[in-house]
Amino acid sequence: MAIGEEEFVSYHQWGADFFAEAVSGERILGAVDNLAGQPIDFGPIGVGPGKIAKVRAYGAIGSAAAARLDVPEISYRVELPVDLTFELDLQVETHTFHADLLVPLVLTARAVEGVRVFIEVVPPHSSEVQVQVQAEGLRASIMQRVANVEGELRRFVARYVAREVTKPHVEAARLIDVAAAIDRAWSHLSPEPAARAFKGAVTDDLNEALESEIRENEETFLEM
Repeated sequence: MAIGEEEFVSYHQWGADFFAEAVSGERILGAVDNLAGQPIDFGPIGVGPGKIAKVRAYGAIGSAAAARLDVPEISYRVELPVDLTFELDLQVETHTFHADLLVPLVLTARAVEGVRVFIEVVPPHSSEVQVQVQAEGLRASIMQRVANVEGELRRFVARYVAREVTKPHVEAARLIDVAAAIDRAWSHLSPEPAARAFKGAVTDDLNEALESEIRENEETFLEM
C-alpha cells in the first residue's frame, strides 16, 4: 500500500532500514577518525625474562578503515593503524625501535528494549594485533628477539583495549537513546501547515536529533 509517493513497509523492514542507516559505515568511520592524530604515550612496562627490561612507547593513531561484515547483524570490522616509537631500557643502555601496528575492532549495533541502540565492541585477541618492528642498529635487532618486543606489545595493546571499552563512562556512551531523540524531534515541531509539518518536519527533526544523539556519544565511546 502507498500514500502519495510514499510506499508502506513492514515494521520489520523499517527497523532493519533504520539500523542500516543509523549505524552506517560512514558514521562508524566518522566516529573512529576522531582519534586520528591523537598521541599515545605509555610505559615503561616490563618485558622479557623477569620483566627486567623496560619499554616505553610513544606515537599517534592514524586514519581508520571500516568494512561491513557479512553477518546478519549490523557489524563492522574497524582497523586502527598506530605508529609507535619504542625505547627498550636495559638499565645499562637503551635501544630504539619503530613499530607499525594494526589494531582490529568489531563493532555491532544491538537493539535494546526501550527503543535504544547499544554499540557492542569486541576487542582484539593479542594474536590479532598486527605488528611490524624495525630496530635501530644491529644490537637493537638482537635485543628485539631476546626481549620479544612484538609479543609483549601485542599482549599489552589487547589488554589495554579490552580494559578501556568496559569502563562505565565508555559503555554509557555506546548506548544511544533513540526514544529521547524522537521526543526531541517532536518537541521541535512548529505550528506550520499540516502538509509541511508531516511531510518534512518530522523526518528532518528526527534525523537531526539522531545525529546529535550519536555525535554526543561518539567522542566518549572512542576515547580508549
